[in-house]
Amino acid sequence: MNISYHWLKDFIQTNKTPEELSGILTDIGLEVESLDVVQHIPGGLEGLVIGEVKTCEQHPNADRLRVTTVDIGGEAPLHIVCGAPNVAVGQRVVVAIVGTTVHPIGGEPFKINKSKIRGEVSEGMICAEDEIGLGISHDGIMVLAADAPIGVPAKIYLGIQDDYVFEIGLTPNRADAASHLGVARDIAAWLRSGYLMPDVEGFVAGNDPALPVTVTDSEACPRYSSLTIDGITVSESPDWLKGRLQAIGVRPINSVVDVTNYVLHELGQPLHAFDADTLAGGQVVVRQAEPDELFVTLDGVERKLHREDLMICDAEKPLCIAGVFGGMHSGVTERTTRVFLESAYFHPVFVRKTSKRHGLKTDASFRFERGTDPDMTVLALKRAALLITQIAGGHISTSVSDVYPRPILPFTFDVRYAEVRRVIGKTIPDSEIKAIIEALGIAVLGEASGVLTVQVPPHKVDVTREVDVIEEVLRIYGYNNIEIKRQIKASLHTSSKPDKEVVQDQVADLLIGNGFREILSNSLTKLDYTDNPDLAVRILNPLSADLDTMRQNLLYSILGAMAYNQKRKQQDLKFFEFGNTYQLGEGSYVEKQRLALAITGGQLPEQWNHRDKSVSFYDIKAAVDAILRRLNVTGLQVVDAPELHYQYGLTYERAGKAMVSFGAVSKSALVKADLAGEVFYADFDWAAILKAIRKNKITYQEVSKFPAVRRDLSLLIDADVNFGVLKGIAEKTERKLLKQVNVFDVYKGDKLPAGKKSYALYFVLQDEEKTLNDNQIDAIVKKLIHNFEKEVGAEVRS
Repeated sequence: MNISYHWLKDFIQTNKTPEELSGILTDIGLEVESLDVVQHIPGGLEGLVIGEVKTCEQHPNADRLRVTTVDIGGEAPLHIVCGAPNVAVGQRVVVAIVGTTVHPIGGEPFKINKSKIRGEVSEGMICAEDEIGLGISHDGIMVLAADAPIGVPAKIYLGIQDDYVFEIGLTPNRADAASHLGVARDIAAWLRSGYLMPDVEGFVAGNDPALPVTVTDSEACPRYSSLTIDGITVSESPDWLKGRLQAIGVRPINSVVDVTNYVLHELGQPLHAFDADTLAGGQVVVRQAEPDELFVTLDGVERKLHREDLMICDAEKPLCIAGVFGGMHSGVTERTTRVFLESAYFHPVFVRKTSKRHGLKTDASFRFERGTDPDMTVLALKRAALLITQIAGGHISTSVSDVYPRPILPFTFDVRYAEVRRVIGKTIPDSEIKAIIEALGIAVLGEASGVLTVQVPPHKVDVTREVDVIEEVLRIYGYNNIEIKRQIKASLHTSSKPDKEVVQDQVADLLIGNGFREILSNSLTKLDYTDNPDLAVRILNPLSADLDTMRQNLLYSILGAMAYNQKRKQQDLKFFEFGNTYQLGEGSYVEKQRLALAITGGQLPEQWNHRDKSVSFYDIKAAVDAILRRLNVTGLQVVDAPELHYQYGLTYERAGKAMVSFGAVSKSALVKADLAGEVFYADFDWAAILKAIRKNKITYQEVSKFPAVRRDLSLLIDADVNFGVLKGIAEKTERKLLKQVNVFDVYKGDKLPAGKKSYALYFVLQDEEKTLNDNQIDAIVKKLIHNFEKEVGAEVRS
């Protein structure tokens, strides 16, 4: 939802800047997602000042040019060459000084530079209307009133103001704030000041009888207000009206429709204008649609109506889907001279169902389906009628018809001071609580023994209970005013020496939760399964030839378990094992703690509703990354895995020491283990992992309230360049704002040059202190591209 700063100031008197109001709105629950400057005239007349022509002489080298001196209030007058036929001494004119960018109508913007024109120095430009976007005239320069103040910026003299537009992320429960009036009410409550309402004192009803209105379903339409205006001339709206609508992103249509849109965004009350001459029988009927009744909406689409759709009809045909969308043949056109103006309250549930049923979302349905103010219909009707007669002429020919058989009453209940303090968690004085409640427009009917009896107006559709009022009090009092205790209790345990069993259990729980099964295998194996027979720890008195050596790795233990299961028709396997490995060292035996993972088969059990997909390298990588992330092991470098056990893979190192290697198990190992299919394996140096954990520090960083931005790049790189290299370049390029780098697509094939591959990377950027803009993001991406090209010879693919 867009809210205009200057429009907002029609309701509240405040000197707060747009930036200050932006902070206030966010603090009271109307989060400002962006604050944008809107210039009604391109360039906003920046750099243009009022000047006086002091001299004007014929250019010595050009018949159609004049050489002038112009006083703009500086130390010396400017020498300006001017080609306008009407320039003369004594005129007050608009001058674009050197460095100014002017925005002509129908042309490209251009910058004013100091130059020589036919041999004469020119230090600016005396402007015509069309040259600065003020009009279409190019007959000559603009000549201002004789008392126009010299040196004053043109935008001030001409009354040109930039507007500021707040984009508010309106939550569904804040239907009361879906307008400039609604936002102003909240600001006024925060400021503890009053707010102004549109002046309808000049409304005078006509003497003609109102068009008869029949409402057959008062549940779906509890209130229907209307009147008729005669003698109007439909045309283009004045600039001030178009400007306000355009500032908030609404396209002007014509003077009548624009007024209805204006009042909708001003007061939050949707209105609809019908061409009164198209109403058959001179009457309006609000009824449910006939089953399978057909209706052509304003977008030209013929729709089959549902029997629960509420329709605005005349004596013969439907005219409009109530609260949602108008009809093709009853809207206001340039030929319209009589308008029937509707201002109604429709039940939110009926509008919501109809809107969803037909897939129609409009500004009107947005408000009706959340709940509008039933007390606003007549005021909005009068406001719109006055604006239409001011802009489109004509006169209000009838009285106001107001069909309201069962008035909607305010919500009345009790609010306890003690409960307000208990829920908020702070001792707020009774007087402060009461003042906030009253500032919010909630009437206090009585007070006794610490209990307020309050009456909530119907426009606050979400405030129906005591706890809702407490939420309102907290919004205006300020979440930021609720202190956070300096000491927070938490179930965090730190130790310089982490408990090995606790950490092991944490990782085991993580793996089991991700579908792994823990195995426990024999530490004895056969010599053929060792990595280096010369360093093997042999058993002096082995039980068998297959159990004559202490294992040097966990690979064959886990592959053996997989082979055993495969032979018994268990194909989808995910195993892990904590265990020790053994080998000879220099004059002693070396025992190492390891963690091994292995996966093979399908990612998921066989199902009818998804295609079979085998596990891949990225599945084992995901498991490895999850463990490291759980243990907060960071600062890792990526290199290729050793060829001893892997067809291909990666190793994560820290300070030159391998922490974990993982990848596709070599074919020779699979043959040794008598194992079919592809297996992916990971081998952790568990002792190194535990040592790394000792150096961890528990830190907390507040979750950023500013959005992250993703950008993608497709790079053509040499086949031997891995992702770790690219990630390192990216992290070195942008250390502060780059939060994440990853690869989402890899391509190798005959469509690429020999020795090349294609990587598609994504980068997540986020500033902890403000929302990033496009210029900042583009600058970072350019630096990334430059460094990828420089360091690895990458080429960006389109």
